[in-house]
Amino acid sequence: METLSCFKAYDIRGELGITLDEAIARRIGRAYSAWLHPTRVVIGGDNRLSTAGLKQALAAGLQAGGADVIDIGMVGTEEVYFATRALNACGGIQVTASHNPAHYNGMKLVREEAKPISSDSGLLAIKALAEANQFPPSRVGSYRQLDHRTPYLDHLLSYLQGQPLRPLRVVVNAGNGAAGPMLDALEQRLCRMGCEINWIKIHHTPDGRFPHGVPNPMLPENRAATQAAILNHRADIGLAWDGDFDRCFIFDEQGAYLEGYYVVSLLADALLARTPGETILHDPRLIWATRETIMRHGGTPVETKTGHAFMKERMRQEDALYGGEMSAHHYFRAFGYCDSGMIPALLMLQLLGERPQPLSAWVAGLKARFPVSGEINCRVEDPVQVMRAIEAHYMAGRAPDMAVGAPDAPSVTHIDGVSMAFATWRFNLRCSNTEPLLRLNVESRGDRPLMQAKTRELLALIAASPAAGSPGV
Repeated sequence: METLSCFKAYDIRGELGITLDEAIARRIGRAYSAWLHPTRVVIGGDNRLSTAGLKQALAAGLQAGGADVIDIGMVGTEEVYFATRALNACGGIQVTASHNPAHYNGMKLVREEAKPISSDSGLLAIKALAEANQFPPSRVGSYRQLDHRTPYLDHLLSYLQGQPLRPLRVVVNAGNGAAGPMLDALEQRLCRMGCEINWIKIHHTPDGRFPHGVPNPMLPENRAATQAAILNHRADIGLAWDGDFDRCFIFDEQGAYLEGYYVVSLLADALLARTPGETILHDPRLIWATRETIMRHGGTPVETKTGHAFMKERMRQEDALYGGEMSAHHYFRAFGYCDSGMIPALLMLQLLGERPQPLSAWVAGLKARFPVSGEINCRVEDPVQVMRAIEAHYMAGRAPDMAVGAPDAPSVTHIDGVSMAFATWRFNLRCSNTEPLLRLNVESRGDRPLMQAKTRELLALIAASPAAGSPGV
């Protein structure tokens, strides 16, 4: 029985012709049907050169298992989530590898109501069925294509309360991914509403070869084009997306990249201003600014494990209004508890249009009160052992600040990795799900030199741990 290594913790990702091809895609479709027994499945895909063929093979497998397939074309992942719910489908699959290199592809799978399918909720069962490749005869389902973008645009615009009160110049960088056509459609609708927005489009045309690099603005080296366009055009804001546009990245008018942590606080503030007292979810990497914002509006902050499957499940459990991760995933109750890269963009445009000061000015306060290190990846041989050693070090009271009146022991949680909070600073250290990496985040209460010193201290402790091997950053 062939082992399919393209199955990952949350989705399917594989190198074309090596771990993923059209034959495997057909088997995945057949296995999905055998596991879920769906009568109707929505499928879509990004603009990678391999996506069309993989999507047709996937459709054939779904149909062979008895499912009627609705293909909504070249779309973002969130459009599959939306259509699955709006069309009362039994499930949905997006063919995409998001921000992976061009020679990769994959799939993101959901079931009814766009509930995620991960290794904890069915993905391993689908993997086992696809590997066995033994399926009973079944009726052959139908296939049809459907343009579902207009209903989705209607939903997006429902998040706006009026229109921006001042003209805006906006740089949008689609990264040659799937976002370009959606942005064109959104521009037309906003123009008809009377919004005065001058759109400055870069890397706009979908091109599966990704001539300007893989669309992943999380990487600092992929931000230069957006930053240059903001400065050249004197734009008010810059927006950039990954390949399947379920993540939105934001830059101020000076070209500075806004850490996702601060964006979560800004969106929580805006949404709670509309409906105070609601529950908001956040991940454990950086928390103080978000929790301060939520509690100021009488809301309830809930800390949950990093990762879209965990976030979506907890969003449903808590019936949370909004959830945000510093990785630029943003989840909304009104969007079926799913993540979207377009809703945050629209909310930020409305906020900016309502305020006379530039974006940098109303983020400056957050940055000053809660300076952060940014996520630092440390390559080590045994991430778990290094993490335990760091926790033991601080619990033993050897940290310098504990000798000058800090609490006898830090506050410690293990929601995701280890988080340790002292009176004026805290850190989170967590293992990567896919690589031998530790991911470090440090923040302080209004003391940037302290944050920087503690970051250096932690990196030195990681490097000195016997379990680190020959670490690298």
